Amino acid sequence: MNLNKLKIIVLLSSVVFLASCSSTKDIRYFQNAENGKTTAVSHPIAIKVKAGDKLSIVVNSKNPELAALYNLPIQSVRLGSGGVISGNSQSVSVYTVDSEGNIDFPVLGKINVLDKTRSEIADIVKQALISNQLVNDPVVIVEYSEMYVSMLGEIAHPGRYTINKDNVTVLDAIGMAGDLTIYGKRDSIQVLRTTDAGQTMYVVNITNLDSLLSSPAYYLQQNDVVYVQPNATRERQSTVNGNNIRSTSFWISLGSFLITALNFVIVVLNK
Repeated sequence: MNLNKLKIIVLLSSVVFLASCSSTKDIRYFQNAENGKTTAVSHPIAIKVKAGDKLSIVVNSKNPELAALYNLPIQSVRLGSGGVISGNSQSVSVYTVDSEGNIDFPVLGKINVLDKTRSEIADIVKQALISNQLVNDPVVIVEYSEMYVSMLGEIAHPGRYTINKDNVTVLDAIGMAGDLTIYGKRDSIQVLRTTDAGQTMYVVNITNLDSLLSSPAYYLQQNDVVYVQPNATRERQSTVNGNNIRSTSFWISLGSFLITALNFVIVVLNK
């Protein structure tokens, strides 16, 4: 057999073997989606307040001076870059929910808000002000403050991201974090959620629209951790120099070694 042909056969055999060891991972989202098709969505789960959460509660009335008695003071926050102060920004002070689920509200005292939604808390404060004849026409606005979800793994910008409204979806969070990298597993995104019973793990598949929209983790809660697992290609790259039996560099090196060894054997036999 011609030596050059033998070398080509060795290289092609390495490539074919490498290809057989690899699997193509789908990267497209919503692969079963059809134009115009309506898909049922899991019922939205409003965020319920937990111990340690922070809330902004503002009371408004036709009498601003009266309403001001029930609002925490406004703080001035100095803004700057590199230690240079460039201006001031104002923000309303927030209530921190204690370990028993209470906040200490002006005049009214302790109010239990544990496992309550924003609208429920607003209604509790409003009714307390009216029933105690403190404010006749209160408008109560409750906002979340410093609630977040964590985005980890094969994400363009891993980190903690603030959520300040209800019904934030896993897709919203992925968008805030700059989308998945090309190496992220789309069909097995893990969502770790803290509940009263402990830690609950959900697996979300964003390649399948029906599965995604019906998942209990489609709508995120405060302190959720979203982890995008690396695919096989990324796992291979995580080894030292990416040089293992499943890596491209391994088989190229092996092919080169076989050709060198073959040349040596031919030289010895021709002597």
